[in-house]
Amino acid sequence: KILKLDGYFRNLLPSLACRRVQVDNAVLENRTLNMGGASSKAAATRRATAREPSTSAVSHKYSFIGDNFRSIEEVTDALRGAGLESSNLIVGIDFTKSNEWTGRQSFNGQSLHTISNIRPNPYEQSIEILGRTMSAFDDDNLIPCFGFGDATTGDHSVFSFHANGQPCHGFEEVLTRYKEIVPHLHLSGPTSFAPIIKVGMDIVEQSGGQYHVLLIIADGQVTHSVNSGLSPQEQGTIDAIVEASGYALSIVLVGVGDGPWDTMKQFDDRIPHRMFDNFQFVNFTNLMTKNLPPPQKEAAFALAALMEIPSQYKAAIELGILNQKTGRETKGHVCQPPHGVPNRSSSVASGTMDERSIPDASDVCPVCLQEPKNMAFQCGHKTCRECASQLQRCPICRIQITTRLRLFG
Repeated sequence: KILKLDGYFRNLLPSLACRRVQVDNAVLENRTLNMGGASSKAAATRRATAREPSTSAVSHKYSFIGDNFRSIEEVTDALRGAGLESSNLIVGIDFTKSNEWTGRQSFNGQSLHTISNIRPNPYEQSIEILGRTMSAFDDDNLIPCFGFGDATTGDHSVFSFHANGQPCHGFEEVLTRYKEIVPHLHLSGPTSFAPIIKVGMDIVEQSGGQYHVLLIIADGQVTHSVNSGLSPQEQGTIDAIVEASGYALSIVLVGVGDGPWDTMKQFDDRIPHRMFDNFQFVNFTNLMTKNLPPPQKEAAFALAALMEIPSQYKAAIELGILNQKTGRETKGHVCQPPHGVPNRSSSVASGTMDERSIPDASDVCPVCLQEPKNMAFQCGHKTCRECASQLQRCPICRIQITTRLRLFG
């Protein structure tokens, strides 16, 4: 009996659905007759609303963006498909005290900022890999670079790599300037990402709302509170990430060193009340310790850093924040480079200066930062002869060196 009843109701459902549609159509026709011309206006309004989703609907759509891509090619295609022919890059590097011990497991017990002619440190590796992948989308190749967490900035400000906030010209100069700065720094703390995120918002605002990607390379998560509540650094970082979702700004945090990274994973996927999911965390150490050939590991890292950018860029378009100024006041505080750092002018300094008087960082060996470049590799990158004799891989693109060509003049 139960089986027969089940079959009966199954056969009955289509006819009931059909009758429901007929009744709905009849009600709609009756309303149309009663409302006259008003119905056409209402229908037009409904169609317009369907075409133009509300800000709240778009915000909900992009509140959680998954890791949707499997290769660099897919990410590149998605970026192009989203209309992103170029993006402006900003780099922030962590100089907090914890860098001295968070390399115990992952960097042979050395400080993560150790500069060596033999092996690049994790910060150098991150800069090199991202330079090869993300600079393709940066047409003018001008990269504002900042440090934070040292004795001069703490958790309240950042310092510019060049005087007066001048940007670096390409990732080669970012790497060169980083090596010049490190020996003159006093690592400190506490750790907060709020200052660099605020500066990122200021840069987007000053550009008229152009799309930017803020790359933060850091050795650890935000300083915790001693009790169960949020520390000022945690609350400040959360507030900055939420506020940054009102700007055309994607934030990519690259985690180097031993971690731990549990809080950063929560920041990545679970910060509420944002207009769109604007924050991506990438565990550099985990990716680079996989049992894979170096090119595959580097590709996996680059993919992890880029994969959410297409959806984030689309979100900025749909939310109407791309190429729009907010009118808000300046939020970040930028200091000059720390005392003792060579005052090398950026290679993109003001055009009013005589270009011959500007020391060109690209003429100096990127390894020792002293000797001129007089040895070229098959990839086209150059170092001095002495450093080249000790290298197995190119310090810029990391490919195996097979050809060394002496340069004269």
